[in-house]
Amino acid sequence: DFEFPLYTKSGAQVTILLNATMRKDASGQVVGVLGVGQDITKRKEAERQTESIANNLTKLIDTANAPIFGIDTEGLVNEWNQKTSEITGFTKEEVMGPDLVNEFISFEFRDR
Repeated sequence: DFEFPLYTKSGAQVTILLNATMRKDASGQVVGVLGVGQDITKRKEAERQTESIANNLTKLIDTANAPIFGIDTEGLVNEWNQKTSEITGFTKEEVMGPDLVNEFISFEFRDR
């Protein structure tokens, strides 16, 4: 599969997903290429919008004026914004991966 831009008669650009295969004659000799294309312009635009929204949300979390941190289903740190770094003194790089409770929560609060 190969994606490429194609221009319409009116000058608009569309994105085509092309699947190509060799075309052979009855004796098996290659006589050309046969391509089947699909217009994926709307899908590509939706992907760009989704990526933009995700980037904006990441930026919002990272620059929020409140400490924001996240953990995965195992309790391992997977998010740590700038405000959390400012308050705790731990950089994001230092905390990503370890168990939040065992590494960063005061002992007296761990079993609650």
